[in-house]
Amino acid sequence: MYALIAASANVLGAVAVTSRARWSMRALDTMVALSAGFMIAVSLGELLPEAIQRGGRTAAFAALAGYFLVHLTQHTFARHFHFGEETHEVNSAVSASALVGLLLHTFFDGVAIASGFDVSPALGFLVFMAILLHKLPEGLAISSLFLAAGAGRRAALGAAAALGVATMAGVLLTEYLTGLREMGLAISAGVTLYVAASNLVPEFQSKAGWRLPVSFFVGCGLYFAARTLAVT
Repeated sequence: MYALIAASANVLGAVAVTSRARWSMRALDTMVALSAGFMIAVSLGELLPEAIQRGGRTAAFAALAGYFLVHLTQHTFARHFHFGEETHEVNSAVSASALVGLLLHTFFDGVAIASGFDVSPALGFLVFMAILLHKLPEGLAISSLFLAAGAGRRAALGAAAALGVATMAGVLLTEYLTGLREMGLAISAGVTLYVAASNLVPEFQSKAGWRLPVSFFVGCGLYFAARTLAVT
């Protein structure tokens, strides 16, 4: 159920672009900064410590592998991708490579949700919140990239829907694949940390003003508030 809600946010982000709704870039920037703070706090405060406690040094290397894997697919093979609305014309190869990279990332979103709930409902809820916060900008980014490449509305929505399907697949396969059951939490820690620190933070750190830095720290504070509520 939680994964389905998160997956639906991918499609909602795409609808905001394809329907030509008035999309506030200030609101998007604020959401990106907020989710970055929350995700970094969850990955370093919950996912990584829990994974290392369960798997030791092997889990630490699995987290590192997750970090490297996302960098390889999103910023080595798909150099043009960024979180936010695409305003420049790109070719179809760029949009396709970005989709492949995001499919891997969203698959591990699902793995993270399943692995978190496998540990405890509290951890699962915190992971779900971290993932949900960046799903809307993610759907917006991939759909606008497809539109910028000349694809139609249906293809742009389909790309966002594929990300949602990958999230659901990550949840389902975690239950059946031993490797994901054992190391899914660690890999998800690395993936979540990469998305927050290497994808989301660069989107707003060079922009002037106090609003976005404050939003980032508010996101960190929301983690502590959510953690307190989740464990009580």
